[in-house]
Amino acid sequence: MPIKNRLAEMHPEITEWRHHLHQNPELGFEVHETAAFVAEKLRAFGVDDVTSGVGKTGVVGVIKGKTDTSGRVIGLRADMDALPILEDTGLDYASKNAGKMHACGHDGHTAMLLGAAKYLAETRNFDGTVVVIFQPAEENGGGGNEMVKDGMMDRWNIQEVYGMHNQPGMPAGKFLTRPGAFMAAADQFYVTIRGQGGHAAMPHDAIDPNLTTAHVLLALQSIASRNVDPLKQVVVSVCSMHSDSEATNVIPETVKISGTVRTLDEDIRMAVRERFLKIVNATAEAYGCSAEIEYEIGYPVTVNSAEHAVFAADVAREVTPDVNDDTPPLMGGEDFSYMLNARPGAYVFLGAGEGATVHHPQYNFNDDIIPLGCSWLVGMAESRMPSA
Repeated sequence: MPIKNRLAEMHPEITEWRHHLHQNPELGFEVHETAAFVAEKLRAFGVDDVTSGVGKTGVVGVIKGKTDTSGRVIGLRADMDALPILEDTGLDYASKNAGKMHACGHDGHTAMLLGAAKYLAETRNFDGTVVVIFQPAEENGGGGNEMVKDGMMDRWNIQEVYGMHNQPGMPAGKFLTRPGAFMAAADQFYVTIRGQGGHAAMPHDAIDPNLTTAHVLLALQSIASRNVDPLKQVVVSVCSMHSDSEATNVIPETVKISGTVRTLDEDIRMAVRERFLKIVNATAEAYGCSAEIEYEIGYPVTVNSAEHAVFAADVAREVTPDVNDDTPPLMGGEDFSYMLNARPGAYVFLGAGEGATVHHPQYNFNDDIIPLGCSWLVGMAESRMPSA
């Protein structure tokens, strides 16, 4: 199953949808216009059932095959939300909403799943049911979790679920996946180190939270280097640090830091959290400060079922021979993990070629990969549920 002729014919139309979505980005769960656009298209395609408002603002469409002797139901998911970034691409279809931008390719993901839905609704060359899932709030909002908590899997009897993301920096059209842990759990922390302010020329009369914070930052790096098996991937990154003073002659009262912890194993995830809390509290106490810690458990590890990852790679090989089915795990987070916790399935990356990386103000989705992505999505339905 190489790129299907019909999908190649639809390429300009799908690209137009993508450009429309790119011009009209929305954030988090506030994807009302995007969801309405998706629902309108699905109904125009003749999709059997379209439901809006799933998981707050998600959209679910049901496409029945010519036959249903298999009783199988598979879900295909795309994300709809954009990022709070000021676009700097100069495109003639650049964002109309200042400070909002499709800088991660969700416009492309949504357009490709719409293209696959149109094709599947036209042909219905499969034995079973396809559920197309358009999710809000992937970017730190947990929209996937909200759709699962809203009963999506049971309501539509979804038995397995698949998702796809574009990947700049990888050859355009190359598919990447792996069995097991594929993307990391993503936790966040916010710490306030509280000391005693004073004059910079008399540090002995103060308790310096800057010095304490410096030792906290260094000590936190011992988690990965000394507390975790070196064959296990762990990232502890402090990404922001600021005090309550910018004066050059004032020792501040407080310093705040924030950042993220990434792990690929649930036991290690909890062990790292425990070690983090001990290091911060003990280091602060050792230097005469106190620590206030907010440690948020975020998206879980994205884990591909071995069977379904193999199948996803096999379908990708029907589209292109350029497939890596044992790519190393990535330390980015993905809330498709909630859907994979609820049902077995697999997540894949599709190379987008050279260009700005995701979450960059100059990023733009590569429209050339649209037919390949659509063909993989269609192939997951037709190969997983071959027509009787």
